[in-house]
Amino acid sequence: MRRDHRGFSLIELLIVVAIILIIAAIAIPNFIRSRIAANQASAIQSIRQITTAEVSYSSTFGPGFSTTLSALGPTAAGQGPTSTAAGLLDEVLASGYKSGYSFLYAPTHFDPASNQWYGYDVNGDPSAPGRTGDMHYFADQSGVIHGNATNQASSTDIAVGN
Repeated sequence: MRRDHRGFSLIELLIVVAIILIIAAIAIPNFIRSRIAANQASAIQSIRQITTAEVSYSSTFGPGFSTTLSALGPTAAGQGPTSTAAGLLDEVLASGYKSGYSFLYAPTHFDPASNQWYGYDVNGDPSAPGRTGDMHYFADQSGVIHGNATNQASSTDIAVGN
């Protein structure tokens, strides 16, 4: 009896698996680094959007800035912009989380005479440092974005994007 053997030998399959593992070992770290870089670029852009939204908020609703990040968020269906739903940010960013970063907004410099906030701080921090991003970002009413690689950023850190 003669058998016709077709298919791959065990050695051929092992060689193919080894080649795939080598390619994966090279590609996965590069993919992770590019994802972190994309998240960090998105975080900088998100902080720019927040600072632009605050300037628009101040010129639309009188002097001063918003009291919360969600106040810059979308308006209710069929409603116009208000000081508590200005329609200046998308709902994702207004929620305080986007692209692996958490954004913490705090109004500063309260003037009791006018009942207005004349400053704000916004921090963008990776939700999982080392996995979603390596840099921490900060901006205030000056519009300058600062970065720090190890701790939460502040106005004393080096400016980024210049």
